[in-house]
Amino acid sequence: MSDDQDKDSKTESPSEKKMTDAIEKGNTPFSREVTMFASVVAIYIFVVFFLPQGFATVAEALKDVFEQPEAWRIESSTDVVALVSHLLWKASALLIPFFTLLIVFGIGSSILQNLPSPVLDRIAPKMNRISPASGFKRIYGIQGVVEFAKSFAKVAVVSLIIVLTLWNDYYATLDSMFSDPLTIFATISKDFNQIMIVVLISTAVIAIADFFWTRHHWYTELRMTKQEVKEELKQSQGDPIIRARLRSIARDRARRRMITSVPRATLVIANPTHYAVALRYVREEGDAPVVVAKGQDLVALKIREIAEKNGIPVFEDPPLARSMFAQVSVDSVIPPVFYKAVAELIHRIYATQPKRMT
Repeated sequence: MSDDQDKDSKTESPSEKKMTDAIEKGNTPFSREVTMFASVVAIYIFVVFFLPQGFATVAEALKDVFEQPEAWRIESSTDVVALVSHLLWKASALLIPFFTLLIVFGIGSSILQNLPSPVLDRIAPKMNRISPASGFKRIYGIQGVVEFAKSFAKVAVVSLIIVLTLWNDYYATLDSMFSDPLTIFATISKDFNQIMIVVLISTAVIAIADFFWTRHHWYTELRMTKQEVKEELKQSQGDPIIRARLRSIARDRARRRMITSVPRATLVIANPTHYAVALRYVREEGDAPVVVAKGQDLVALKIREIAEKNGIPVFEDPPLARSMFAQVSVDSVIPPVFYKAVAELIHRIYATQPKRMT
């Protein structure tokens, strides 16, 4: 009951981090039916391109053994080894291509689904792997039922195909058993080729369906609860309370640095109590005034207080103070739109305190 409730609460799509962590731990969507389909393709290629010639070679070897038994006398262990080695060498024309194709297509189907990566956690001993309860759940759970249905469908389809294929050739197959070995192998190859074509189509359909099912099931299993999403957000970006506190500390430090720059200002433009912008203009430092500090409400009053203590002129111009506060950041040169208004204030300072500007 608790497992059902837990699954019902997982309403959120898995995050990129959770999917990446799952893949790094070896939890990847993998379809066994795709690997099975690759094996069937390998067998079909073997049947079409390698089986006829290989059968002919093996049949010829067996024919020589049975038609010329005097050439293969078995009188000692050396004779037995020689005969077996001869037959195995002839059979290698069938065995080597067969196993090579199975290995190549099996590995290729696995690599195409997921790139290989070493995961030691997958081979670490875990109690749930030997737990009867966990085993019962794996066998009789949804995944177990799906696997059983796929296996049953495959067996039923293959069995039906074999019966239908051999039904019309039943007597011909029996007759071939008493004919030349080459005829036997040719008949078997023909029937097997027909079976493989239908099996190939059937396994392809099952593999395509299973490929999408495994990915859907994997994605569903990784769904998250709302609480898990919040916890992951905290881990990736930090606790919101701590982040807010850090931002507050950063603002306080920036404000203190800004306040310490006010004594270097040339003039302060203020709205009587709400805004204050401190500007510095020295000919040798630049062509335009620079905002060294700005503030609102209590900070504005603090800027005015420091300016008055240091004998820095304060000009009350509410529209200009509001505009500059909104448009110009600290340590930035004022834009050209303010040149004329600020130049007039600086000219007034020149007229009264010419030494201050040098």
